[in-house]
Amino acid sequence: MADLPIIELTPLNDTEPAQLPETTVDAPLAGLRVLDLTRVIAGPVAGRTLGLWGADVLRIDSPRHPEIGWQHLDTGAGKRSALLDLDNDADRATFEKLLETADVVLTAYRPGSLDKFGLSPAALAERRPGIIVGRLSAWGTVGPLAERRGFDSIVQAATGIAMVESEDSESPGALPAQALDHAAGYLLAAGITTAVRRRIDVGHSWLIEVSLARLATELMQERRPRHAPAASTGFVPTVATRDGVTSAMSAPHFDGGPSSFTTAPVEWGSSDPNWLS
Repeated sequence: MADLPIIELTPLNDTEPAQLPETTVDAPLAGLRVLDLTRVIAGPVAGRTLGLWGADVLRIDSPRHPEIGWQHLDTGAGKRSALLDLDNDADRATFEKLLETADVVLTAYRPGSLDKFGLSPAALAERRPGIIVGRLSAWGTVGPLAERRGFDSIVQAATGIAMVESEDSESPGALPAQALDHAAGYLLAAGITTAVRRRIDVGHSWLIEVSLARLATELMQERRPRHAPAASTGFVPTVATRDGVTSAMSAPHFDGGPSSFTTAPVEWGSSDPNWLS
């Protein structure tokens, strides 16, 4: 995996250059509709970042897979949250209606697990020409682990990070934060934003891929010994969400860009499954 790009951008089919609405520097993705089919940390961080930049982000979850309350609030700013069961005919019809006008689809389930619903990148490009598909995975899409499930801590163990972070070289350690998750989310959002620009310039549907394992190989290029982090003397901007949860502000920053989320997070599954008018 070390030979692959950290962010992979692949054109899926030929379409004419997009005529997207003109936007402003403080909301560069305004008017963009994003179906966020992710959960836990990495994928939701990507959706939260696109929402920070002005996109209309609607997260869709199955009612059979509830999210941890505080965790959802931490990554839920700037977007809404609805529940749809794609095995239910009525919910599936509602989802298909949303997909008809979506510009971006984010996925972070095991590669191939959503194909039965017509949500593989190739199927999405055929059904919705010009779509941008952001796909995040634990192990990437090549090699013997590609079809396995996984998450940040397991990837740390499999790639040697747990050994480097060990206190005694015998028992496994861990990074002080889910750094692979957060980095992957921000990089996926960056890749999707690049694909939006390429849609305007040259057209095409686009597949953007980021994997935790590829980020781990990058992090391991310099096998530095574990050390205690220096005490921070700088101020870390935070935002109070709800129900006692206080989160750090989103990391991306550029001159003239947004300094805060437009909306606070909502409770999991509390939104209607529709786009903003």
